[in-house]
Amino acid sequence: MRRASFLLSAVVALLPAATIAAPDARTGPVFTEYGRTFVVEPDMPIPADAEFKVAFDISMAAPPGEVNRHIDSAARFINIQVATGVPRERIHVAIVVHGPAGADLLAAEAYAARHSGTKSASAPLVRALLDQGVRVILCGQSAAAMDLARADLIPGVELALSAMTAHALLQQDGYTLNPF
Repeated sequence: MRRASFLLSAVVALLPAATIAAPDARTGPVFTEYGRTFVVEPDMPIPADAEFKVAFDISMAAPPGEVNRHIDSAARFINIQVATGVPRERIHVAIVVHGPAGADLLAAEAYAARHSGTKSASAPLVRALLDQGVRVILCGQSAAAMDLARADLIPGVELALSAMTAHALLQQDGYTLNPF
């Protein structure tokens, strides 16, 4: 009992330090409402001629009414690179969505119909990504299994035969898979 009490006290003592916000947190320069980043002085410099072609694999849905943090990672990636001087035109991002996360690509009415009237918090982010040239690709197999109609998707979302097919084609086009 004494040991458990000591361990609990040690964990509680560490909590305030873990919740302190970094003073340099920011959004932008591309996405001003999404993709929060921090100022970092890296030891691994980005070459002046760097060009990024990155695919994100997203299968986890956000809780109803919350922004999908995995989709937000694509905005964060773009914000990080542009903030450090990489020209926006040298950053190519694709999001391949499958499984339950497919619901986060639904237009407002379709999302609300599936979530008891709850408004999609991810739809404005998806729209912002599409407007910045990010490819948002939905797995056709997941869409069929979840009964997601093409007409119910946010305009601009692409439908692939499958997520596996989308990733294979993106890799052939030089995209790397972001591991998280």
